Amino acid sequence: MTSIIFLTFISISAVSLISLIGVASLFFNWKKIEKSLIFLISLSAGTLLGDAFFHLIPSSYEELTENTLQIPLFLLSGILVFFVLEKFIHWRHCHEIASENHPHPFSYIILLGDGLHNLIDGAVLAAGFLVSFPVGLATTLAVIMHEIPQEIGDFGSLIYGGFSRKKALALNFLTALTSFMGAGIALALNSALPHVNQFLIPFAAGGFIYIASVDLIPELHKNAEIKKSAGQFLALLTGIGLMIGLVFLE
Repeated sequence: MTSIIFLTFISISAVSLISLIGVASLFFNWKKIEKSLIFLISLSAGTLLGDAFFHLIPSSYEELTENTLQIPLFLLSGILVFFVLEKFIHWRHCHEIASENHPHPFSYIILLGDGLHNLIDGAVLAAGFLVSFPVGLATTLAVIMHEIPQEIGDFGSLIYGGFSRKKALALNFLTALTSFMGAGIALALNSALPHVNQFLIPFAAGGFIYIASVDLIPELHKNAEIKKSAGQFLALLTGIGLMIGLVFLE
């Protein structure tokens, strides 16, 4: 159990540092960063789908001894919970400009949603390492690939909402720390309820499928240029390929 806690701590620390990616905007042209964002989104979608279908779902059935109906039910619950969660953080529909002294309310909704999302990520990472090291590693890679475009997007949205770059960076990092709380909850539940992983793993798979198919892939359809579409598809396949490669390493 000590090794699992250590691996989870290292994994979450690496993921949390991704929240500081906004510091790049202090040294580089923000418009240049935005141009590569769509390919990061493609890569993220691929790793999330690959992790769900090649790692999390198969691991769910390996741990299950009976009642195979509960896996699709837990998988569906992950999709539905993320749907409801996103309904509460629909900040994308707000377009009013705010000042630094009076940040727009949607900025705080972003922070709340990001904190809840990172809380779940922490629980998912802990659950992955409770299954096995390869599953934990694959999930860590999938979360990192998802966090990069998400954190860049959140950072840009916080600035748009009225925060200064330094304040947006600090607040983004603080919300990332909730992942440690999520991991602690998952590890505590595993001690009290040894079979909690039979719920957490397919639930996480459902969440990953929802994020990739509802949030990320639709973004790729907004640009129909042949060259960019080909690049997006290759990035998507690269993400899936990374997850398949980890299966062979197992």
